Amino acid sequence: MENKRPITDWLPITKKEVEKRGWEYLDVVLISGDAYVDHPSFGTAVIGRIIESEGFKVGVIPQPNWRDDLRDFKKFGAPKYFFGVTGGCMDPMVNHYTANKRKRSTDSYTPDGVAGFRPDYATTVYTKILKELYPETPVLIGGIEASLRRVTHYDYWSDQLMPSILATSMADLLVYGMGEQSLREILTLLKKGVPFHQLTMVKQTAYMRSSSDGILKNKNWSDLELASHEACLNDKKTFASNFKYVEQESNKTFANRIIQQTGDQNLVINPPFQTMTEKEIDASFDLPYTRLPHPKYKKRGAIPAFEMIKFSINMHRGCFGGCSFCTISAHQGKFIASRSEESIMKEVDQVTKMPDYKGYISDLGGPSANMYGLKGIEQSICDKCVSPSCIHPVICSNLDTNHTPMTEIYKKVDAHEKVKKAFVGSGIRYDLLVKSYNKNGDEKSLNEYMEQVLTKHVSGRLKVAPEHTSDETLKVMRKPSFKHFHEFKNKFDTIDKKHQLNQQLIPYFISSHPGSKEEDMADLAVETKDMGFKLEQVQGFTPTPMTVATVIYYSGYHPYTLKPMATAKTKEEKQDQHKFFFWHKKENHGWIRNKLSKSGRPELAEILLSPANKKKEIPKWLADKRQQQNKRTGNKKR
Repeated sequence: MENKRPITDWLPITKKEVEKRGWEYLDVVLISGDAYVDHPSFGTAVIGRIIESEGFKVGVIPQPNWRDDLRDFKKFGAPKYFFGVTGGCMDPMVNHYTANKRKRSTDSYTPDGVAGFRPDYATTVYTKILKELYPETPVLIGGIEASLRRVTHYDYWSDQLMPSILATSMADLLVYGMGEQSLREILTLLKKGVPFHQLTMVKQTAYMRSSSDGILKNKNWSDLELASHEACLNDKKTFASNFKYVEQESNKTFANRIIQQTGDQNLVINPPFQTMTEKEIDASFDLPYTRLPHPKYKKRGAIPAFEMIKFSINMHRGCFGGCSFCTISAHQGKFIASRSEESIMKEVDQVTKMPDYKGYISDLGGPSANMYGLKGIEQSICDKCVSPSCIHPVICSNLDTNHTPMTEIYKKVDAHEKVKKAFVGSGIRYDLLVKSYNKNGDEKSLNEYMEQVLTKHVSGRLKVAPEHTSDETLKVMRKPSFKHFHEFKNKFDTIDKKHQLNQQLIPYFISSHPGSKEEDMADLAVETKDMGFKLEQVQGFTPTPMTVATVIYYSGYHPYTLKPMATAKTKEEKQDQHKFFFWHKKENHGWIRNKLSKSGRPELAEILLSPANKKKEIPKWLADKRQQQNKRTGNKKR
């Protein structure tokens, strides 16, 4: 089936493919750190198809060689309008390095998973090359690397504060977030003859402007001036205070324009577009993707990132969790953009016709699987909101958490004649499903959803992310008290037993998160052992740009309170926190006993290292802790 498709079904990536279309030149050339996969989960494909849909001639240069004579960058020549540059679907530094800064041996966005096909800080490297080769041609940057580095930010891998990526790359314009709306407006203006350098009033874009030229006024926008980049360099607390405003303005319905002086220039960040409508997001997913990698990769091997998602369906974008360690809301926004049922079912049909489809859909989900269709009851209340999270410290009383629309779509996918089983592989927000936390939720809809998921859409393991057991650490993370996870587990166990499913609940946790102390990790280990878990899904905290946790990690201050906050920073401190997760490994037993003895908590070692099958009474400290949690969180109302 794949071999029957003409090469012109894909966007051109070679000069020969351009000629096959009868084109003598290109209007736009896209350059990406990823291999070209023509699928709506891959940003370059989405952007390319949008440009094509607006009537422009577009080509793609995937993973160009930046270390040779630069022939890849030259193969199409200069486009008529602009180059578009992205580092790829992941920040290249996260793609390249572990939380311990070890070089990864693979790259999931490259054929056969081979590493080394993109540079560190790819967007900057690519843009600088283009500026040298084609100084007169504008460069537009976007994608997650550009989006999260649009303002002064801490770069963990170089351990320094960096200015906006616009300053380091010398790009002409930056599109942040999910760029469809901005891109369509840019293309419309270019078609009308507006010069690229005059595109200064497009929402959800950023650019640099000489301080001597002043700031162009917009009667519809108010301006918010941040502390300068230089002030941030001089004072970590000043940097921390900036972030509160950056985060709030990124997630407001009607945001201010942000201005930050950087050297002799002003960084100007225009307000974001409002959340995409159903019609707008459908239009993005309904473009004529082949849903396949470009045929040139056939002999080089499979692309792991594509193999993972090729039979999956993304139902929505955005996440209103606002977790301190997560970049999703900074890039996709906190308001949910949901596709129509018609668009989702159309994609299901497409998936069932793909090569190698065996009857299984790997995921019906999104950033958080059970946020599809959830939004404010009264939009006017949302319009005034500045909170970065809709569900922390409590679930907003204006949030409609009805899960019935999700359940109905799951049932319709189940009923599809070519679908044997559709899994929900995305993480589920368990706190939305328990009555103790979601006090105003429709219990009937929540219970039906959970029963539907557990009986029809789980492959034997359900992933959830309590992240920690310490209430103080969870508060920093913007996650609910661990007592709610106990309720969820009881609910899970009840449904599992009722239907004789014999499924596993797999909790995710993070070590070395800001605010987490060594004794907190020991408590976590003891409490999860008491619940019957041998932890497998564990990750060390990785400071990525544009998160609260990263600001705390670098500055030592919480950006909303400006109070000092400790975090594990040395290699030894991080390893010590991480080891408690693996209490069941014999090689860690001596270390655990020694550590807890020195900390004055030898009783924890005895509990932790006792045989798992030896049922012990819940220790008094743990019983007291749970009682205190219940008192603190049990009566809170909004």
